[in-house]
Amino acid sequence: MRLQRLGRVPYLPTYEAMRAFTEARSDATPDELWLCEHPPVYTQGLAGRPEHVLAPGDIPVVATNRGGQVTYHGPGQVVAYPLLDLRRAGLYVKAYVHRLEEAVLRTLADWSVTGHRVAGAPGIYVRLDAPHDHAALTGPRPGTDPFAGLGKIAALGIKVHRHCAYHGLALNVAMDLSPFERINPCGYAGLRTVDLATIGVAADPAAVREALATHLCALLAPRG
Repeated sequence: MRLQRLGRVPYLPTYEAMRAFTEARSDATPDELWLCEHPPVYTQGLAGRPEHVLAPGDIPVVATNRGGQVTYHGPGQVVAYPLLDLRRAGLYVKAYVHRLEEAVLRTLADWSVTGHRVAGAPGIYVRLDAPHDHAALTGPRPGTDPFAGLGKIAALGIKVHRHCAYHGLALNVAMDLSPFERINPCGYAGLRTVDLATIGVAADPAAVREALATHLCALLAPRG
């Protein structure tokens, strides 16, 4: 997998470039992993509903063709876009999503943070009261809120075209989280969004980026 470290790049041209790459690729095209950071932007997925964008203000809202609803990208967040031939990798979509999440879980573990999945809500979450506790989430969440006591630290959304995937995931490291308060993140009103800094972990975004890239490359390598 070819690594492309793009630095801080505007969202819309990057999205258009991903789409063009996927449209033009052949069965022989090597997979790529684009690593980047975006200036402040809200992105709306295909399932996105306008009522979840509460008060965007001066932050642009970009409609995309990925799955999911609205999220925010900004400085201090590590964004990874695997441009992957799923058939060549021997992966169905469900298994691919599971591996993207697993890469985030392994990256968090590198900083002694335990991430969690929540059924039916793609992405990775941490326990706000004990982010370093290795205990698994068990049983129903307190009350009727599946996110009670949790904060979302990584978002995920993909698009598959002719068995090739693009878009990807975003892991919050050390960012201004206030723009998340102006949307219902991923369509969930009141869902708290956190980063590593919020839970007391001092991490260099560049180091997190490289760790995430290492785990993604290992998990998404073509079957041999």
